[in-house]
Amino acid sequence: MPLAIYALMIGAFGIGTTEFVIMGLLPQMAKDLGVTLSSAGLLVSGYALGVAIGAPILALLSARWPRKRSLIILMGIFTLGNLICALAPNYSVLMVARVLTSFAHGTFFGIGSVLATSLVKPNQKATAIALMFTGLTLANVLGVPFGTWLGQNYGWHATFWAVTAVGPLAMAALIFFVPKATENAQPSSMAHEMKVILKPQVLVSLLLTVIGFAGVFTVFTYIAPILTQISGFSEAAVSPILLLFGAGLIVGNIVGGKWADKNLNGSLVGSLIGLSVVLLGFGFFMGFKIAALILVALLGFTGFATVPPLQMRALAHAAEAPTLASALNIAAFNLGNAIGAWVGGVAIDHGNLLTTTWTGLGIAVLATIVAFMSSKFSDAKELNDIDRSLLTH
Repeated sequence: MPLAIYALMIGAFGIGTTEFVIMGLLPQMAKDLGVTLSSAGLLVSGYALGVAIGAPILALLSARWPRKRSLIILMGIFTLGNLICALAPNYSVLMVARVLTSFAHGTFFGIGSVLATSLVKPNQKATAIALMFTGLTLANVLGVPFGTWLGQNYGWHATFWAVTAVGPLAMAALIFFVPKATENAQPSSMAHEMKVILKPQVLVSLLLTVIGFAGVFTVFTYIAPILTQISGFSEAAVSPILLLFGAGLIVGNIVGGKWADKNLNGSLVGSLIGLSVVLLGFGFFMGFKIAALILVALLGFTGFATVPPLQMRALAHAAEAPTLASALNIAAFNLGNAIGAWVGGVAIDHGNLLTTTWTGLGIAVLATIVAFMSSKFSDAKELNDIDRSLLTH
């Protein structure tokens, strides 16, 4: 594989770490900043909403820029945002910095996916994309647990200093390893791209991404207090337990991808059913430590088994606008994260921590129903043309 794809992987690692590391530090940050747990959860929502808003705007604005330049600028935004997070003296500044950081997220993955496929042979395109997203996976397996440990032992500012350091490293890798000859093909008009995105099945695909991940993040946003207050683990145990979530994520992503290759609609509905069952288990069994460990791993597995079919479904229905569709789908994931974090906070304010599990279950069941119903109207041939669409962009 070209070294440029490994440069993309470094950027993906940094972005994934800064997005998810805050989950394990919410109780500590809430106490330090003098806000409620639900207010601290809005730092997750703020980031996710920034992705949802920034991704399509930056994707369209950068459509005529060389991809290499776009990626370097995006990592510059990432670095600046995390630097302000590391220096943030209060909640308001931290919120603004989180939103600024988030602007790089969706467009980086959108442009990166298209760039990765342009650098390899036709039969290596899916592998190239998967390798880039390995950075996101490693962020959950290594970056998030380490960042959580660092924050618990040296303060959450230290975590953001560490994440900030990834930015210059990724920028240097992009400068040295991404070839200059990565100009965009003549882009279609904004009107045409928006026409593609507004196709009913594309909108349904994006809606499914939002609802599906809202169910996951209604619970996962508050996983640290759930583990300490419901399951009875110490704060020091949260970091290694998150390794289980990361391991489940890796396996779920792989299994979800293989299943989606065989049956796209079936894999999506099946993984959402699995997610619903796991969240049901959260409601009944998180008070038992062994069960809690298993359920955390299964949450990672089922939650991220939905990712490949959700991505494939969106790209299949928007093959004429791959960069915008990819950026919007990342935005949809993060809009789901934002809604989930907000809904989870409301559930806590009006109930308790376990209320998040029942709320997340309801959202996951809704996503399952929408996926099942929409599969009845999907054009099977269009869905099976995803490989050809990747070969031509």
